[in-house]
Amino acid sequence: MKILVIGGGGMVGAKLIGRLAKDGQLGHAQITSLVRQDIVLPAPPPTAVFPIDTHLGDLSVPGEAEKLIALRPDIIFHLAAIVSGEAEADFEKGYRINLDGTRYLFEAIRKAGNGYRPRLVFTSSIAVFGAPFPEAIPDDYFTTPLTSYGTQKAICELLLTDYTRRGFFDGIGLRFPTICVRPGKPNLAASGFFSNIIREPLAGHEAVLPVSEDVRHWHASPRAATGFLLHAATMTLGELGNRRNVTLPGVSCTVGEQIQALRKVAGDRVVARIRREPNETIIRIVSGWPRNFEARRGRELGFTAETSFEEIIRVHVADELDGKIA
Repeated sequence: MKILVIGGGGMVGAKLIGRLAKDGQLGHAQITSLVRQDIVLPAPPPTAVFPIDTHLGDLSVPGEAEKLIALRPDIIFHLAAIVSGEAEADFEKGYRINLDGTRYLFEAIRKAGNGYRPRLVFTSSIAVFGAPFPEAIPDDYFTTPLTSYGTQKAICELLLTDYTRRGFFDGIGLRFPTICVRPGKPNLAASGFFSNIIREPLAGHEAVLPVSEDVRHWHASPRAATGFLLHAATMTLGELGNRRNVTLPGVSCTVGEQIQALRKVAGDRVVARIRREPNETIIRIVSGWPRNFEARRGRELGFTAETSFEEIIRVHVADELDGKIA
């Protein structure tokens, strides 16, 4: 089995590749090769029993997608995107990377022809939904995004469904919760503070909270994100019918509940490292985000995530901090 990970240098991509390298197989099939693509040189790949090659390139440049599809991968994980805050700040870049790059990929697969029909796993986002919301958003709720990032993801969901309907690939779109706690350094995502206020204090650093503690949101851990992708790559997609995009399970909690979970895991000394500093731009963006989902269909399809934010924090401490708190 040949695998292509587009956006393989990002956090989720690196986690996924690490898991595939460790397992040596996907489902019951042995992995024979893996190509990771990104626009910047990622960290050295993990040791694996199969070759891991790195392709540097910008998917939004015409011709780049064709180079990747010439390898005729069996499974394609499309994770590449610029994040919400950056897509909102730079309108043209957001549409070029998040929409045009995806369309070029889909077209390269379509034009490959000769019976080529790979499994394509696309990371969408709960940002495809926009306020006002019911208490818990059902699986059949309509998509009315209130950000450019959410709009770009919603358009790509429609394209994925149509290209699958036409038989060009076997696609599934995963509406990811906000992935938390993200390791590494803060990024440009408007949602970055959800991770920052946990990760930085646990590491002994101050973190800025730009919104009020009553902000509620939907979360899952990086460990759960890897599980989502692996399941999507191996499940029987016929169960999806024509509804190819799935809202994934997660944990709904307020920022205040996040902080209380942090206090329970690490104590008052760590919580004291959070500094309140309101940011009107982030407050405005976050105000239109979804807060809670039923996600019944995702669970019935076999996707799993944590059941409490305390569990999410403990996953981070175990996976990223070797169980140690500063």
